[in-house]
Amino acid sequence: MSNSRAGSRGSGRRGIQSVEVGGRLLHALAHHGRAMALKDLAADAGMPPAKAHPYLVSFGHIGLVEQDSQSGRYALGPLALQLGLISLQQADPVRIAAPLLPGLAAQTGHTVALVVWGDRGPTIVLREAPPSAVHVDMRHGTVFSIAATASGRLFAAHLLPAVVRPVYEAERRAALATRRANGAAAPAPLPAWPAFERELGDVRRHGLGRAEGAVIAGVSALSAPVFDHRGTMVLAITAIGPSAAFDARWGGAIAVALREVAATVSARLGHRGGATAASAA
Repeated sequence: MSNSRAGSRGSGRRGIQSVEVGGRLLHALAHHGRAMALKDLAADAGMPPAKAHPYLVSFGHIGLVEQDSQSGRYALGPLALQLGLISLQQADPVRIAAPLLPGLAAQTGHTVALVVWGDRGPTIVLREAPPSAVHVDMRHGTVFSIAATASGRLFAAHLLPAVVRPVYEAERRAALATRRANGAAAPAPLPAWPAFERELGDVRRHGLGRAEGAVIAGVSALSAPVFDHRGTMVLAITAIGPSAAFDARWGGAIAVALREVAATVSARLGHRGGATAASAA
């Protein structure tokens, strides 16, 4: 049997078949996240134990797996741990999420953006317009309100208060100054921080930030969080569009699409948390 074949499922590049076959064993160990007996590991990788064993011996020689001397079970070894740590250090959430934006914009029919936490708060770093002619545009570098936008409320719900509260308090002071200057014509003042924190219950419960015409009349948005391997929110994936055509339900089509893409990026960053259950509105 040849050890090489057309690689990577139609990529046109040739690979080493035996490496790909053995990789199924590593994938099984990584998927289960625990030590496994030879027969269970082989079954999960779709091969007989007699075929799996030589691969595991070789992987053990280079430190990709290790075998417990007492139980005989196999687990990922020190080299696998080192590779994982290096991969996590190199992982860039924006780079990972960026290729998914065009498909998300086409699927939802609305503008989508990647939002990070910057010095002044939630900041757009990348956006993708949908194929449709009618859409809401967002500029790179735009800083979102903490209190009134889907992305802002999402970060407020998931980041530490010590990080978010100073930005919120600055926004609240600015809003109070505007109200003093403009009187009743100005928007209602923002609530004090404890009251605002209580308002974030819906965000934490549904796993999404939502805004319906709060900043711009007739414009709605939903935002889903991306988490890294430590469980820290590092990115918001946000969809925004005209309220009349925007499905802002917690369990609507846009919410489902955002959750799926955010979960994909989170998994690439090493996050192992479960997906937030959708809730229909």
